[in-house]
Amino acid sequence: MSNPSVFQDSPEDVLIVYTDGGCSGNPGPGGWGFVIVNGSSRAGSGSELIRSGGEKTTTNNRMELTAVIESLKLIESTSVWSGKPVSIHTDSQYVQKGMTQWIAGWKRNGWRTASKEPVKNQDLWAVLDELSNRIRPRWIWVKGHAGIHYNEVCDRLTQEEIAKHR
Repeated sequence: MSNPSVFQDSPEDVLIVYTDGGCSGNPGPGGWGFVIVNGSSRAGSGSELIRSGGEKTTTNNRMELTAVIESLKLIESTSVWSGKPVSIHTDSQYVQKGMTQWIAGWKRNGWRTASKEPVKNQDLWAVLDELSNRIRPRWIWVKGHAGIHYNEVCDRLTQEEIAKHR
């Protein structure tokens, strides 16, 4: 983690999650991946949990959302992680801005955008919103393909899943 000062809690108490999703063609075969890092593993004493999945026909944005949803579902269902602060690191501005800037307006406008169009992927946004309201993660955008270790791991997982679904 390049900037541990973003946490008010001790870094050992924070679950750090990296996510990525993508597809080949849009729509096309897609994949997603995430890594959950128990904060203490930065000191070499914690653990990492890695998961991935994919679909035969999907979109890039659906895979980005699915990666985050699946990570939060796992966190919520894992009792030892209950109540721990969560930090989501994503290279998707769609996900990060969606959760920090856009979703309140979408819900206020009946799941319509500022241009009155229906919100794309509303089914996934609604699930993510419910999970986020219970878990209250911090949303952190990271630059993709910039050598950030766990972001690169998630990208590799995504590409492997895309290859499986071709």
